[in-house]
Amino acid sequence: MNILDSIKKEKIYGIIREDDSEIALEKVMAYKEGGIKFIELNAPLEATRKASKIDNIFIIQGGIITTQQAHSAYEAGAKIISSPIFQTNLVRFASCYKTFLIPSVTTPNEAYSAWRARMPLIKIYPVNELGGPEYIKDMTKPMPFLNLLPCGFVKLEEVKDYLEKGAIAVGIGRELYDKENYTQIVQTVKTVMDMVR
Repeated sequence: MNILDSIKKEKIYGIIREDDSEIALEKVMAYKEGGIKFIELNAPLEATRKASKIDNIFIIQGGIITTQQAHSAYEAGAKIISSPIFQTNLVRFASCYKTFLIPSVTTPNEAYSAWRARMPLIKIYPVNELGGPEYIKDMTKPMPFLNLLPCGFVKLEEVKDYLEKGAIAVGIGRELYDKENYTQIVQTVKTVMDMVR
């Protein structure tokens, strides 16, 4: 299975930030029920260990900035890791362990450097503060070969605009999981998935 092609097809990359493992798992199940297959967990590794055993979803361990963290996430079952930075040690780790790495950048120069390092997918974070959909357009116009994943306070109503401006998928977190209950999360996810189908 080609991870990049699958993320392109799905278009929505779900993000969960939660310190409580059980609550994180509940949100993972809500995302899955709503239709999201790629889920980044910024949560304790215990949640990753359990979530990585759930069928038909792909768990990404988020917030990785050191190779030690990357190794712990890999041992916990995460075959995809995401970092808020672009760092060569993580690139080497991903190559050694055959792990899919999603680094984050903010500038065109950093994005180009990540692409030159053979990073197939690059996060633009925090995209809202950088300029939103227009920033993605400005970055992909001279570099259409970049596969960009905007993340960081993305609003639901902006999703289609990001995709139209050149993003291959969109990362959404708080707008999806910050709801009163499980049912509301599921319904919100379904609404977003319907928007991109």
